[in-house]
Amino acid sequence: MATITQQEVAPLHQQLHVTIQKEDYLPAFEKALKEYSKKANIPGFRKGMVPAGLVKKMYGSSLFMDEVLKQVDQQVNTYLQEQKAEYIGQPIPVSMDLGQLDMNKPADYNFTFEMGLKPSVQLPDLGSASVKRYVVSVDDAMLNEEVERLRSRYGNMTEPAAVDNDENVLNITFTETDAAGTPITGGVTKDNSVLVRYFKDSFRPQLQGKKTGDSLQVAFDEAFEGQEAQWILQDLGIDSGTDRYFRLDITKVGFVEKRELNEEFFTQLFPNGDVKTEEDFRNKVRSELETQWATQSRNQLHHSLYHVLLDGANVEFPKEFLKRWLKTQGEKNEPKTDEQVEAEFPQFLNQLKWTLITDKIATEAGIDVQPEDLRAFAKQQLLGYMGMSALDEEAEWVSDYINRMMKDRKYVEDAWNQIQTQKIFDWVESQSRAQDTPISREDFIKMNEQHQHQHH
Repeated sequence: MATITQQEVAPLHQQLHVTIQKEDYLPAFEKALKEYSKKANIPGFRKGMVPAGLVKKMYGSSLFMDEVLKQVDQQVNTYLQEQKAEYIGQPIPVSMDLGQLDMNKPADYNFTFEMGLKPSVQLPDLGSASVKRYVVSVDDAMLNEEVERLRSRYGNMTEPAAVDNDENVLNITFTETDAAGTPITGGVTKDNSVLVRYFKDSFRPQLQGKKTGDSLQVAFDEAFEGQEAQWILQDLGIDSGTDRYFRLDITKVGFVEKRELNEEFFTQLFPNGDVKTEEDFRNKVRSELETQWATQSRNQLHHSLYHVLLDGANVEFPKEFLKRWLKTQGEKNEPKTDEQVEAEFPQFLNQLKWTLITDKIATEAGIDVQPEDLRAFAKQQLLGYMGMSALDEEAEWVSDYINRMMKDRKYVEDAWNQIQTQKIFDWVESQSRAQDTPISREDFIKMNEQHQHQHH
């Protein structure tokens, strides 16, 4: 019977000494030989009639090694389960002398593995953390700007010959380039519609007189700023980073005749709301703006709390083991170089630390994701796709969509992770004492832009 002993190399760094006796693997090897004899396809012999001695001579060494290593792997896994060992990364071999394996002289074989144990996590005191919940107030100027934006967005389009005012709409193909204007392989290429007034004041004179077919080479930071820059980046599918270059190809020049503020327009925008008058409409728009800014503020708070946890949690890692383990994670069974490991290790350690932190929070706070959470998540996504604020979940097409999503393994895994992460941050936020801090829209945007520059 196999024996396994455990020895400490360093804190949280262990070695497993494994001795496999021939009685552990020999019966399986002999069985494998017989099975292979039945299946072997060797010229000159009928299938199933190949002499066992020939099979052993031709394939025995390979089958012998497979059975020994299979038994080693099985014994190590059984041992770890019985010991209820909490380890990080799979055990990796330290001494794996395959030259000792000889099918003609079966014997007891010794192997050595090393593994890292899961460290304890000491969370910081969230209640004493200095974090702010920024409150962006929606003033009349912001409200008027949004009302005008909606009137333009849903207005009637005309096509003037050239750009002649800040309210012109440009259909543009954005092509990401380098500073010299050469398109970047794998860079962003996307069509978008942009109001001339979304460009920076200093840049707009370059657009006057431009016609369909004209092109401009721009540095993104020189062309856009503030909230408008964030809208453009979002439309282009870019998460962050404004230090980019683009070629702008104008495919159409338009002008929008703004919609009248009447009940037809109100009902189009809010079909499920009782919006009859301009006052109702403005109140509804203000409420939605407040919700949008509250969401952005909460995202910023959660980001701050992420750093409180990551920077403040006390976790000791078996770093030397982890570096050796990371080295084994190369592609195509090729180990990573020492330089690759050193370059990747800080980010790898942060990701591992965050995983341990969230595992601890989920366990201590009793956070779990239930089937009804997944269904609600799918429904909410469907609302977003449809641009609606409510759906009848009893409607057959809605339930069919949700049921189909629940059978998509990847979708369920991704949804599960997103829901658990949100629940974890909800709990973390409830434990903190964030201080409500008024801030202007401009300062909030500038603060986020500065943060993005610091992290890129």
